[in-house]
Amino acid sequence: MTEPAPTPGGYDESELYQVLEQGCAVAGLDSRDARLLRGHTNAVVLLEKEQVVVKIARRGSCLDDVARTVSFARWLMDVGFPGVPLHHVAQPVVVDGHGITFWTYLPQPEQPVEAQQLARPLHTLHSLPSPELSLPQHDNIRAIRRSLSAITCLPPDSVQFLSEEADRLEKDLSQVEFAMIRGLIQGDPQHRNALHTGDGGAVLCDWDTVAYGQPEWDLVTVEVHCRRFGYGPGHYQAFADTYGWDVTRWPGYPTLAAIRELRMITTNARKVRHAPASLAEVRRRVEGLRRRDSGMQWSIL
Repeated sequence: MTEPAPTPGGYDESELYQVLEQGCAVAGLDSRDARLLRGHTNAVVLLEKEQVVVKIARRGSCLDDVARTVSFARWLMDVGFPGVPLHHVAQPVVVDGHGITFWTYLPQPEQPVEAQQLARPLHTLHSLPSPELSLPQHDNIRAIRRSLSAITCLPPDSVQFLSEEADRLEKDLSQVEFAMIRGLIQGDPQHRNALHTGDGGAVLCDWDTVAYGQPEWDLVTVEVHCRRFGYGPGHYQAFADTYGWDVTRWPGYPTLAAIRELRMITTNARKVRHAPASLAEVRRRVEGLRRRDSGMQWSIL
């Protein structure tokens, strides 16, 4: 039996391109040569002729969240933070309740951004003053519980196990003493949320998860991606050396890493209805968690 194709951003193909065409018409852009780049969360589309990337927020996304992302990206541009510039059109554009944003396209080589290249932009972000914007407070436990309430692809005993893990880790988190100053964090810094700049550097490119929180969460996220997706310890160590602080040597690391991995598992479990082929990997991750296998490599979803 053939697996159903994933639906980019939660849209079927005809609807996606209808929304894209209408949004581009409002922005004065030609969408006839559009090419889908990514679709697991938002639908990310390249307009080849225009050299513009169009991001259509996942179906059901809050328009206020999309507008906040635009406001934050504009603030970063104003303070001179190196990032992917917004395209110069009024945005977000709203089509049938779906939020659309437009960004300058940066051509990319085949190889992904290395963890070490994330260190300097992350360190700079963590050092910025807080903008006068209403940003959310970073809360992984809340996000985990929100996903747990929406999971339909796992048997009840697996959902119960994940819920008990959240209870245990929430208790452990209350005892953690953070070492860094609370401030701006990206929320999900990783190889696929950054782009090469063409001069050996890299920029962060996804601000949907920006929040106020502890920088340790960003650093743990990089470490988890290096360890779980096969990049190896040297890849992470180069990041830590360049950033100037190794989160794995901090006593709170085991708790934060476990919470970050649980969030990744529960988020992907919640999204299985949009990407049915990911179910086997979600189940494999849950079984690995039951075995406390911290070294098991994950497949990228």
